Amino acid sequence: MAGEITETGELYSPYVGLVYMFNLIVGTGALTMPKAFATAGWLVSLVLLVFLGFMSFVTTTFVVEAMAAANAQLRWKRMENHQQEEDDDSSSASDSDVLIQNNYERAEKRPILSVQRRGSPNLFEITDRVEMGQMASMFFNKVGVNLFYFCIIIYLYGDLAIYAAAVPFSLMQVTCALGNDSCGVEADAKYNDTDLCWGPLRRVDAYRIYLAVFTLLLGPFTFFDVQKTKYLQILTSLMRWIAFAIMIVLALVRIGQGRGEGHPPLADLSGVRNLFGVCVYSFMCQHSLPSLVTPVSSKRHLTRLVFLDYVLILAFYGLLSFTAIFCFRGDSLLDMYTLNFARCDVVGLAAVRFFLGLFPVFTISTNFPIIAVTLRNNWKTLFHREGGTYPWVVDRVVFPTITLLPPVLVAFCTHDLESLVGITGAYAGTGIQYIIPAFLVYLCRKDTQLAFGYGTVNKHRSPFRHTFWVGFVLLWAFSCFFFVTANIVLSETKL
Repeated sequence: MAGEITETGELYSPYVGLVYMFNLIVGTGALTMPKAFATAGWLVSLVLLVFLGFMSFVTTTFVVEAMAAANAQLRWKRMENHQQEEDDDSSSASDSDVLIQNNYERAEKRPILSVQRRGSPNLFEITDRVEMGQMASMFFNKVGVNLFYFCIIIYLYGDLAIYAAAVPFSLMQVTCALGNDSCGVEADAKYNDTDLCWGPLRRVDAYRIYLAVFTLLLGPFTFFDVQKTKYLQILTSLMRWIAFAIMIVLALVRIGQGRGEGHPPLADLSGVRNLFGVCVYSFMCQHSLPSLVTPVSSKRHLTRLVFLDYVLILAFYGLLSFTAIFCFRGDSLLDMYTLNFARCDVVGLAAVRFFLGLFPVFTISTNFPIIAVTLRNNWKTLFHREGGTYPWVVDRVVFPTITLLPPVLVAFCTHDLESLVGITGAYAGTGIQYIIPAFLVYLCRKDTQLAFGYGTVNKHRSPFRHTFWVGFVLLWAFSCFFFVTANIVLSETKL
């Protein structure tokens, strides 16, 4: 749950942590990025991608600093409680031999590392995995905590709606092409939802049938507890990197043979709205940083490793998107980039076409139940009252239902993945990636100064330690809100 202190888990090296962060950030958003690049123009896209990557790095360092401050407060409270217990014990025992024996027994029961570090503990060492919800409850007031959970819940709803639409959409694209005696998506084909799929069945009907099957198969997991296993994570990561590598290589080969069809514009401001949301969504990792950073065995050069991660991710996004926009015409790029390779003239081998066309089905389907359970648990945390319990019907029926129903209804109404990703990233994503980290770091710095004195230095403090950066991030976030909202209103007015 977002509001709990969870187990740290098995430790791993900093470079393994770098790989985990790379895998977390590079996900579904990357598959919608090529079309957003083609719509906004290559120069505008490149500049915005680099800038948003930098902003995401800034707020990532903010979250790491807040994690260290939260660990310091928890460690200090434990030390105070321990000291109080010792004082109580010493006042109740009159015999010095009994007191020495009790102290010896407590030392024997205490972990070895705790005994060794007791003399000079580093308060700001990140050893407890403090999730963002717990940090919000430590540093925010009641209104702030409720707003935090509201933002997380809206983001997770957007995530589920994207997943619920992506899987049926991919299945519709691949199977409808087969139903029309075609080996894939035709180069110049422009499909409407009312076009026929199999016999009298329309494409939109096929999409909704797949959505219903998807909901019936994966929806019940929302009513139970599921966990992502290590082997499932390895399998989905392996499939993702095989798919990305195949797409990049095929696009480069096609361009190298002089068969590239893309002539992207330099800039088209009308496409910036969706591009912004897609880029924000594609750099999202702040809400999962406690799970990634805490198990890292050595955090001495953590900021440098995170910076290296962002440089590699920027290079990867640039390579994927630029090969796409110069390989395919902008109007032929699909919302889910993998579907562009379900064409016979692009991929001759049928097995590769099916693998890329159905790639989102396998990887997204494994994540859907996990995100659904996370969202359900956040609902429970938001309405939880100290010492209270939920009735069985509310706990087992109401919360799972309000978790599952809204995203499925959204997916039923639209499968426009670029818009879903854009809106989710532009609104809820902006809150999680910019506003929450900025307020967290600002308030944790104030609390640290009050609790430990103005000379105390957080060993994991952000390189962007000046208050200017907090104000700049907040100003940028609110400017993005206004820009995206104004763009949507103006677009709807023109229509």
